[in-house]
Amino acid sequence: MKFKAEINVMPKKELLDPQGKTVGKNMNNVGISGIENVRIGKRIELLVEADSKDAAKGKVEDACTRILSNQVMEFYEYIITEA
Repeated sequence: MKFKAEINVMPKKELLDPQGKTVGKNMNNVGISGIENVRIGKRIELLVEADSKDAAKGKVEDACTRILSNQVMEFYEYIITEA
């Protein structure tokens, strides 16, 4: 079976996000007001071949912990659906 994984990787809340801070500051410069606490991360989509949703979850967990996120600085969350 094939499963689609939608993964969001974000910087941990307790860490500074210099990219988000820069974008947040520049919102006012381009006339966009009322926005604060900008955090920038990454979104990853995967197509996973697995026998079950639980097996797909295991593969996604492995990918997230080993290569897709830096667990010292980032956290991740994901949704898995049948493709």
